[in-house]
Order: sequence, then C-alpha cells, then structure tokens
Amino acid sequence: MNKDLLEIINSGEKTNVEFKLAFNKLPSSLFETICAFLNRNGGYIFLGIDDNKNIIGVDKNNISQIKKDFTNLCNNPQKIFPTVYLKISEIEIENKTILYIYVHESSEVHKTNNKIFDRNEDGDYEITNNTNLIANMYIRKKNTYIENTIYPYATINDLRKDLIDKARKRAVNRTANHPWGEMNDEELIKSASLYGHNYQTGEEGINLAGILLLGKDEVISSVLPYYKTDALLRIADIDRYDDRDDIRTNLIESFERLTAFISKHLSDKFYIEDNQSISVRDKIAREICANMLMHREFSNPSVARLIITKNCIYTENANKARQIGFIDINNYIPYPKNPIIAKFFKEIGYADELGSGIKKITKYTNIYSGGKPEFKEDDIFKVSIPINNIEQVNTYVDTQVSTQVNQEIINKILLFCNNPKSRKEIQEYVNFKNVRYFQKNILNKLIKAGLIEMIIKDHPKSRFQKYVTIKKR
Repeated sequence: MNKDLLEIINSGEKTNVEFKLAFNKLPSSLFETICAFLNRNGGYIFLGIDDNKNIIGVDKNNISQIKKDFTNLCNNPQKIFPTVYLKISEIEIENKTILYIYVHESSEVHKTNNKIFDRNEDGDYEITNNTNLIANMYIRKKNTYIENTIYPYATINDLRKDLIDKARKRAVNRTANHPWGEMNDEELIKSASLYGHNYQTGEEGINLAGILLLGKDEVISSVLPYYKTDALLRIADIDRYDDRDDIRTNLIESFERLTAFISKHLSDKFYIEDNQSISVRDKIAREICANMLMHREFSNPSVARLIITKNCIYTENANKARQIGFIDINNYIPYPKNPIIAKFFKEIGYADELGSGIKKITKYTNIYSGGKPEFKEDDIFKVSIPINNIEQVNTYVDTQVSTQVNQEIINKILLFCNNPKSRKEIQEYVNFKNVRYFQKNILNKLIKAGLIEMIIKDHPKSRFQKYVTIKKR
C-alpha cells in the first residue's frame, strides 16, 4: 500500500480529495467531480470509500468493466469536453479493493454533459449559468497558463506528422489499447488538448502547447521568437564553454537532445533496482530535462539553460513562482505550470506523476554522488545536482565499467547472473572468445564495482567458482 495515498485517505474529503461509493459500477456523479477538479486545482478521487472514510470496497468481478467504461467516457466528448486521458488504478486496503483516479489541474475550462462545474470545500457546484464565475475561470486560466493561447490561423500542416506518429507509437508501446492508437492525427491532437476553444471569444485552433510539442521549427520561432534552450559544458573554459548545444526546436526533440548532452559528458553509474540494472545517470537526466521543459514559463523570454561543470549539473528555467526560496521536498506541494505539456510528456513516457520528479532526482543523486540536490523557486527556477563525490558510492558503481565495457553486455550479465553462473556460462552467454580479457576487463571490474560477487570468496580460483548479481536495496 502506498503510504502517500493512505495519508491522503486518512486526511478526509476536502477541496482536492473526494470519496465515492462504487461497488459494481461508476458513480453517476463521478464526472461532475472530474470536471470540477480539472477546472480548479486537481486532486484525488477514491472509489469504494464512503463520506466517513469507511472502506467499503469495489466488487473485484466488476473492476475490469468499470475501468473499460471509465476509459470510454474519458474519450467521449459528450461526457467530458475537452476530452481527457486519465488513469484509474486499484489498491488494496483492509483486504478490500478500492480504485483511485488522479485528476490534474487543467489549463482549459471543461464541461460534463454540457454543464460546467467548479470545486470548493463543500464539493462540486455547477456554474453553467453564472456568466461572472465562468468569465473569471477563463481569465484565471488564461493569465496562469500561456500554453493555452490559441492560434486560430495555425493548421495541422504547421505541425510535424513524424512527431505525431512518434508520440502515438510511444503512447501505444507504453500502454496497451491506448486510445491514441485508433485515432487519426486530428483526433489525437484534440484528445491531447492541443486544440482549444475559447468560449468567451469564439476563437478555436491549435494552442501554444501543441505548437511547442509538435510544431515545425519555423512555426515555433514565429510564435515565440525568443524561445531557446542552451546546453553548456564548462570544465576547462568556465567563462565560456567547452561544448554547447543551441536548441531551438520542439519540446520532444529538445528533451532528447538535452538527455543526449548529459549522456555525452557524464560517466554512467549502474545500480541494481528491483533486480534490474539501471543507469543512474539516465534516471537523473530524464527527470531534470523533463522538469526544465514542461514546467517552464514560456511567457518569460529568459533562456532555459542546462550547464555541466566539474562539480554539478545546473539547470535554470523561467518560472511563475508560488513560493520563494529553497524547496523542502518533505513539505512541498507540486503545482502544474503547464498541465497540457506535462500530461503529454507523461503519455509518451518522458515524465511521471506530478511531483515525482523532485523525489526521484533526490533519490538518484544520492546514489550517483552521495550528494543532495537543491531546488530553488523564484522567477527563475534553479536546480543544482552535485556530481563530484564519486568515492562515496564505490559499492554501487565504478566509473571504469561504463567506459571500458559495453552497457548492453553489462545489463545482460547482471540479469543472467540473478542465479549463480560460472565464468564459462557467462562468457558463452555474451559471446566472448578471449578468456583472459573477459576475466580481467569484465568480470573483475563488475566485482570491483560491487555489481556481482563470487560464491566461493575464500578460493577465487576454485574450479567450482560461480558469480551472482548483488541485489542492492
């Protein structure tokens, strides 16, 4: 059971938490709450819990149908408009199954059954006929989320079809039966909220989020002339740079170029997690690059930067701060700066749940260098990740392994040796011919790195010797 979810349940219903009974079907008022959460600050909906926090549960025989019904309704514009892609998950509490849905705050105004709902401490309330409240909601979202700016003269021809296809393929590969798989390009764009409609002005068309994610370079340059992301290496030449990537393209390829820049200039660190070898460097790169792109304040002309120095990785991006100063990750309430972009990144596997990035950066930085990252929120959001304390983590990594041994071979060996294997078995498995080279430059280095160990430690040269992957916790 996720401790964070249990704490949320124990805190009871409030503006961003709602309990509903749903023993054998979706509750009739579910999408009123979803609509209200989308229009306000987002939140968690738990199915199978009553108003007094009593765990009633959901009939396990009906869970599959409930999930199917939920997915279909999320993609039905008659039920929720603009449509949304939300995930419904199950957890066990007190030997009973409950379902939960995390609803992100949206930068758009949503309707359900042609009605508009908002959220307060007392629950969901309809504001369809209250023109003042609706106008205020549009103004609030427009002023808060520049990603929602509509460009009525932009067409699908201003977007790159290859990127749309790439996003569709990534989403389908990550999630079986993902709805994007059956959609044409126009339907996908609307499903991903990259096409908006302003009910105040009547404007409709592709929004800034769509252009930034999928737009052609010349289109992006036209709508945001100052848009740019800089990746710099400053080791020898700290006043200027030793290497640079001047990035002025869509957010998808910007993410890929930034992570590739980190991979190019930082040695890799391998770690065993859930019985699998992972690249700690790549874990850090994914989180910090996604963070600086999808939470950037695009109305601010400041250049976003990623800088690698001898001692740290440093990022900065324009921000619309809700607090000033260093972030305490134990008392931090995440706030979606660009919900549409963040949701799209999540669908294609470039990011996870809101707020998870900071926790993962902290976790993997400690593994990589033994250090602690710093997050400072202001008009410029700054992240500093120490990378120089290599000596403290020799039990996890060895800088020589990644440079002298192919990563794919390492991964194969670590997985193969989940059960003890002899040198000969391992060598034949990865198809190495030279016994001496394999022992000296692969097995010995993996042992030194603390990734595998000998079964017979007192007699290293025993003819019965076998090697097994070390499962670190």
